[in-house]
Amino acid sequence: MGMNQLSFNIVNPQAAGIDVGSRTHLVAIDQNKDNVREFGVYTKDHQQMIDHLHQHGVTTIAMESTGSYWQTLFNALQQAGFDVLLVGGNQTKNVKGRKTDVIDCIWIQKLHSLGLLSGSLLLSDTFQQLRTYYYHHLHLVEQSARYSNKMQKALRLMNIRLDVVLNDITGQSGMAVIEAILAGQREPDHLVSLVSFRVKKSRQEIIDALQGWWREELLFELQASLDFYRLYERKIKECDQVIETFLVKYAPAIEVSMEEKQQLKTNRKRAGKHAPGFNLSHLAYQYFHTDLFAISGISHNAVLCLLTSLGHDIHKFPTAKSFACWLGLVPNNKISGGKVISNRTPSGKNYIAKALRHAANSVGNQKDHELTPFFKRIAFKKGRLAAIIATARKLAVIIWHMIVKAEPYHKQRVEINDQKQKAMKLRHLDKKLQALQLTKEELEKLFLKHSFSVT
Repeated sequence: MGMNQLSFNIVNPQAAGIDVGSRTHLVAIDQNKDNVREFGVYTKDHQQMIDHLHQHGVTTIAMESTGSYWQTLFNALQQAGFDVLLVGGNQTKNVKGRKTDVIDCIWIQKLHSLGLLSGSLLLSDTFQQLRTYYYHHLHLVEQSARYSNKMQKALRLMNIRLDVVLNDITGQSGMAVIEAILAGQREPDHLVSLVSFRVKKSRQEIIDALQGWWREELLFELQASLDFYRLYERKIKECDQVIETFLVKYAPAIEVSMEEKQQLKTNRKRAGKHAPGFNLSHLAYQYFHTDLFAISGISHNAVLCLLTSLGHDIHKFPTAKSFACWLGLVPNNKISGGKVISNRTPSGKNYIAKALRHAANSVGNQKDHELTPFFKRIAFKKGRLAAIIATARKLAVIIWHMIVKAEPYHKQRVEINDQKQKAMKLRHLDKKLQALQLTKEELEKLFLKHSFSVT
């Protein structure tokens, strides 16, 4: 076939393309601009769009994932029986010439007709609902931290330096002191009696920290911030209860042996301040059939994020590499002329990736973690940020193998890999020493310099 006769085959002949907007949606059923229809965003407009698509024999639809505006329309189209493909903007942005909404929806329709679009991963209805609860939980935690910081700021501006003598001003001692201050207490000797003796700072230093200037407007701000802080803390507990009820309701019915229960207790980690109040390790084991807490550095919030944001749907990833790629933890290599012109990690907001990066950062701060040698090796070559991303990717691969392949986590296996890396470095060092052809005196001087003994 000559170049003048080259053409693409139509894969989806009854395809439509939708350009999603905040106020209107544009629908293209073919490549004719005159046939592009504009619809509103109300429920009745969705029904009119569905009727329009049925009239023209459309069976499959591609739409761009614009913010959160696509969700209600996507659900309506799916319930109407259409095969709906949700695509990212990076697949549909290469429109030649002048860019308009009409041209956009026609371009989407064309790409979908030719089968050139790939859909985004969509969770099952159960986990979409669970993820909504989790995102709301994150919002409540952020607001709680915000008002905790405002209380700390109001105290600091009055030179009441609770933040210096206490690790957390919202702990038992801190809250007791704040409540006493708002009740009218001003004497440092009385306020210091409310501080637990487990606090490491001396009594005199705590008394010094509780002497300041009492200002009416800052006390008003402190009281208001405390009220909001208590409100959000109460709402966090209510959200935890809803998440627990949901997880228990849909948890797979599996038998957990006494040995497995004992192992879960052994791997139980210390819960953070806003860690869920229920038995997350047992519920996560029911869903994943493996104990993720066996991985050192994995927090309760990281496991809860993985459970609520993905759950069983992790099995949709055929390989660990595809899972890490979906998380955005692999380099986005761009090659031209045989050279890598860019390998930046793709940007994106993935809560699981964020949780794994926090876990990786924790690994980097530990001395005896089995992944610390790997972290330090990457940090030495490319810096700490690259080490965090690389370690987060390694954690993602480990988690995928534990859940999908049912491979238990072996700390010794990671340590063996580190020993192999060390042996490989020793071989390289041996080759370099042989290439330098050092004399015995030079070798002895080199070893003595590094405090080694030569026998």
